[in-house]
Amino acid sequence: MKSGKEYIIFALDVESINDAEYFVKTLSDHVAMFKVGLELFVRSGPEIIRIIREQSGAGVFLDLKLHDIPATVGRTMKVIADLGVNLTTIHCGESGQMLKAAVSAGSGKVGVLGVTVLTSVSENDILNSGFKNKYVQDIHKLVIKRAGMAQNAGCTGVVCSGLEVAEIKNRFGKRFLAVTPGIRPLWACDQKDDQKRVVTPSMAVENGVDFLVIGRPIRDAANPADAAIKIAEEIDNSMK
Repeated sequence: MKSGKEYIIFALDVESINDAEYFVKTLSDHVAMFKVGLELFVRSGPEIIRIIREQSGAGVFLDLKLHDIPATVGRTMKVIADLGVNLTTIHCGESGQMLKAAVSAGSGKVGVLGVTVLTSVSENDILNSGFKNKYVQDIHKLVIKRAGMAQNAGCTGVVCSGLEVAEIKNRFGKRFLAVTPGIRPLWACDQKDDQKRVVTPSMAVENGVDFLVIGRPIRDAANPADAAIKIAEEIDNSMK
């Protein structure tokens, strides 16, 4: 059985490589992976991945959410596969061929996760984007449809809300990874931010999640290491 900290991916959503390095040093013993998102990667490039590898024993989740024509995605994924990261992301979007190109180009060197529907997206956003009414009325149906696309393309798993994890595991199997952002521990559920479909760590773990992407509750805490430990304890208690 995994320990609580083995579920945690800390989101390095910070403005500088110096800030990122601080969190890597501070949290390296308390999380399973560090997420490098688009902003930090644009600022620092592969240097931040080298820092994580050299200064911690944690894994790297490169979250760039690729979305382009299959040829471009394939070429980009070949570069990512050589960076030595554990997981990376691609939008499920409209094209199964794009997903297949990503998986093929990854050559098994990196786990490819399909992003289903961002946890900041609401039903009203789906409506305004022109989706069919059945998806407006039930975002879960769109998530499941895209998860099926990802599995058919050979993806390692998906990024989804904790609200959809149980159904994804039931439909696509326990080995199909479910990685969940929008996590708010019990003591941080009153935070106001851009996330709409949020769950607590214990709720997500009970639903079968593999990894929890957590940023603000740890990053903005007075003591980030203590916050990470507290979240790990919340997870451990939920599994007893």
